[in-house]
Amino acid sequence: MQAQTLVQMKHVRKEFPGVTALSDMSFDIRAGEVHVLLGENGAGKSTLMKILSGVHKPTSGSIVIDGKEYKSLTPHDADRLGIRVIYQELSVIPTLSIRENLFVGRLPVKKRAFFHTVDYGKMQRRAEALLQRVGMHRDARTPVEDLSISEKQQVEIAKALAVDSRVIIMDEPTASLTHEEVRHLFAVIRALKAQGRGIVFISHKLPEILEIGDRVTVLKDGANVGTKQITDVTADDLVTMMVGRQIRKNYQNESAQNGFEQEEVLFEVKGLSRRDGKARAVSFRLHKGEILGFAGLVGAGRSELMNAVFGAAPKRSGKILLHGKEIRTKSPYQAIRNGLAMVTENRRETGFFHNFDIKQNISLLPFVKTARGGGTLGLIDRRFEKRCAEQQRKALRIKCASVNQPVTELSGGNQQKVILGRWLAAQSEILIFDEPTKGIDVGSKAEIYALMRELADSGKGVLVVSSELPELLAVCDTIAVYREGEIVRVFPHSAATEENIVLAATAGGTE
Repeated sequence: MQAQTLVQMKHVRKEFPGVTALSDMSFDIRAGEVHVLLGENGAGKSTLMKILSGVHKPTSGSIVIDGKEYKSLTPHDADRLGIRVIYQELSVIPTLSIRENLFVGRLPVKKRAFFHTVDYGKMQRRAEALLQRVGMHRDARTPVEDLSISEKQQVEIAKALAVDSRVIIMDEPTASLTHEEVRHLFAVIRALKAQGRGIVFISHKLPEILEIGDRVTVLKDGANVGTKQITDVTADDLVTMMVGRQIRKNYQNESAQNGFEQEEVLFEVKGLSRRDGKARAVSFRLHKGEILGFAGLVGAGRSELMNAVFGAAPKRSGKILLHGKEIRTKSPYQAIRNGLAMVTENRRETGFFHNFDIKQNISLLPFVKTARGGGTLGLIDRRFEKRCAEQQRKALRIKCASVNQPVTELSGGNQQKVILGRWLAAQSEILIFDEPTKGIDVGSKAEIYALMRELADSGKGVLVVSSELPELLAVCDTIAVYREGEIVRVFPHSAATEENIVLAATAGGTE
């Protein structure tokens, strides 16, 4: 017997100026199921969910809830009808307690004499009950700023339950979680299914989708490619539906199977240490044609090491050499001038300038790198700005209306391409990629992997930090395992396996 349909979206179309984001899109959510929404960045997933949550009004089409048909919803309508979105950028308020976050805007009150006050006792009891339902073992009076990412996510889920949400939309919920935190989140999702809730799960991580999903709908260019039972598809099937082609799985340098020791050393770090212990006398070499990856547990210090290399964090000691000559990287500006580039982990906070358009974001670094006084003197060359941006738009296949479009309007994958375009336009020699495909679809991932390979083959240096072992194994020629501020093992690709890397990351074992 088919489960009750909680929401049905029928023939939804959404047009923005010059762009059709959704065309004749139909989608439904049933009670007690996880319905996965899958597609490349820019396929229309977020637009569809923003229509369901009342952020956007559809150009045409309808939404059916409890037998009633709506032409559009407001955020208030969606909230009243039990539809809740948990965004990748969590909306919790760090300075408030857990219980205050759960009931913000809806604080329980009690009457005392001639005025009303917050009923903290009732709020505490209700908060404790909600936290118990999501399996969170924290005092509800704890400030949210003291919580881990996964705990903040649990607070978001508890907020959805506080208003008795029947449909919970989770947008990239595992993007910042560890393996154990993902396992716990899945246990919470299964409990929500058992309560008859409908879950929309948006993710690019195919193994997780196959584990937690019941049905999957694939979007491509704003249209529904098909809806399948998870049990009837493989990861390869889903990739083909998304991108319309087979995806290359390995990007290693095939001509260097015996290692890179005979190749020229492009970049070298000698005895680099940080005062906080996140890097302790770390040394490594990057050879011509080699992609060097850094694996390790969350908190091992890999990003902190790269920040020190790039001058974004102070070094206590150590040397950095490019083509055998020592270079100064006491600040990111010095690093940039000396040919280093860094694609940071959090592109929304540190990757691009939100108030700039695409051409300004791409052309900024080439200008700063070549201008006198770091760009404080002289005028901006508008023709150079546009020419530079157009070149990268074509080379990286950035999907946009024009290079004058605000970068914030792009999908995550295209935002990442804009960031890459900036560094390529600056003709950087050594590129550091920190979690380069976080929140990016498989098609865009494949393009970025291929670009990394092209960069390495063309003589550029490529360093990759990633928490995704399949990513490191697919791309890197050599993998260094980082643990507690030190490199404990280095594996050539031929000897690298997930088991070996995890063992080295957890148990150590120096070479």
